Amino acid sequence: MKYLFLLLAIFLISATNLSKSKKLFNGKNLSGWTIHGTEKWYVENGHLICESGPQKEYGYLSTEKAYKNFELKYQFKLEANGNSGVFIRSSIEGTKITGWQVEVAPPGNSTGGIYESYGRGWLIKPALEDEKVLSPEGWNKAKIRVVGDEVTTWLNGKQMVTLKDAKIGAGTGSIALQIHSGGGIKVRWKNIIINELP
Repeated sequence: MKYLFLLLAIFLISATNLSKSKKLFNGKNLSGWTIHGTEKWYVENGHLICESGPQKEYGYLSTEKAYKNFELKYQFKLEANGNSGVFIRSSIEGTKITGWQVEVAPPGNSTGGIYESYGRGWLIKPALEDEKVLSPEGWNKAKIRVVGDEVTTWLNGKQMVTLKDAKIGAGTGSIALQIHSGGGIKVRWKNIIINELP
């Protein structure tokens, strides 16, 4: 009987967590998001795509809502030079962003590491050995967990980094996808799902 109650408890916890999950990208349009800059953000075949525009500058796509504590899951596929990233607790003026970026980039460029723009730069990078889980041509599954002053990242099931930082703990703002400057960049995104945490 106790095992039955245990299974029931696990089911209820799982159901509660699922009910809190929400799609940030609906697979149809950019509803709920704001474009910053002149780079291209569009939907194609159910995928959210960022692509360099003629000006080859930085560009961002931010959520209209701010998120403090959460677990964010997403999938990305690098096309061309896939130098991109996911910002947490960020704010944007024009194309200048404040916040912390979880890197998305080609092999050897610290995907899953945490970078502070217009501030301290790299805060933590994953081990080169761990970065080998990145698929340079296929779809990658990533996860970011942010609670208080602690951030943990995963890539294809592998924990990449964990960081406790007071400045991040005090931060507020939206989630934002980035496209790097320089041109020639294209990244596909799908299954962007957030679970807000207390």
